[in-house]
Amino acid sequence: MTQTSTDLQKRLVALTRDLILIPSDASRPDDIERGFEFVINHVESLDNIVVNKYYHCDIPSLIALPKGVKHPKILLCGHIDVITHPDVHSYRSQIADGRIVGPGSADMKGPLAILLEVFRNLHIQYDDLPLGLAITSDEERGGNSGMRFLFDEVGIRCDVAMIPDGGSLNEITVEEKGILHLNIQCNGHSAHAARPWLGNNPLERLIDATARLRENFDSLKTDEYHWHPTCALTIVKTANQTVNRVPSEAEATLDIRFPAPYTVKEMLNHVRNLLGEEINTHTLISAEPTLLSPDPLYLSVTEEVTGKPTTQEKEDGGSDARFIGCLNIPVIVSRPIVDELHSTDEWIDIESMETFYRIYELYLKRKLLLTN
Repeated sequence: MTQTSTDLQKRLVALTRDLILIPSDASRPDDIERGFEFVINHVESLDNIVVNKYYHCDIPSLIALPKGVKHPKILLCGHIDVITHPDVHSYRSQIADGRIVGPGSADMKGPLAILLEVFRNLHIQYDDLPLGLAITSDEERGGNSGMRFLFDEVGIRCDVAMIPDGGSLNEITVEEKGILHLNIQCNGHSAHAARPWLGNNPLERLIDATARLRENFDSLKTDEYHWHPTCALTIVKTANQTVNRVPSEAEATLDIRFPAPYTVKEMLNHVRNLLGEEINTHTLISAEPTLLSPDPLYLSVTEEVTGKPTTQEKEDGGSDARFIGCLNIPVIVSRPIVDELHSTDEWIDIESMETFYRIYELYLKRKLLLTN
């Protein structure tokens, strides 16, 4: 039986807000486990569903599949983790202007609530539905122990993967930039700050090197849509805590994004040459640019439900889609209307959550029941 609009919205809002209350970031592994308990409690009561939980480098993930199914036709993919906010009390939400406002509401507790609800409701309605669910907990850290592990080492496969972690309601992501997260480090010689000529200040040399980077990346701008390499200096730190002391070491982190045809190797060599030999680099995360191939049926269903045309968009950020698309598996990346990602004022539009649910529901029925 189809849920009414009011009932469905209330259900999705309640699920989302319950998930937001769980501060499931990398610094709180116990709360990540609580998040998985929440997910498992939501799906394990289904008679024909088997839930398998995995750990890689102590990072959990799970796959829920119908009994006897190893290769689902469609796999719904999401992540329970959010970025870290130092104040645990910030993991709260409020309803304002038709939105759920709170950290992780869009990335991706709200979309996760939709995945859980559509997965549960369709398996209640239909027997032997070849629909699976994969949830990870390290997407914000690169996905190596999550989606990459599930596909490369566990060996999960599907005909189509759906990841509501990019794009928007009528904007389907077909290309994502590559990612290069670098730790850069510089050593020097400490001295009294009143006599800086007696030292060798690594902090100043590090800042000078990042200034060269900024000037070079600014020269790579091609258009107002920012479809060019970018470099953001995100952290600068030193062990020194004394105002009148020149530090002996300094380090920083860089978040570099780049579209095809740039490659990780090319971008890394480019950055190292700009930084110079005095700056050491260590790669934290790397991923090649991703090209995706969404199912034309999904585009037509989206247009049917929304009454608006779809567009195929390029995404500055990355997602777990890269671990699936590289296996020549079609990946569908879109989501409800969201904004203020990775802030405490992050939000997701409630009405668009219902619309998005209806898109998923109709697409899954047509795709699975016609080929089942």
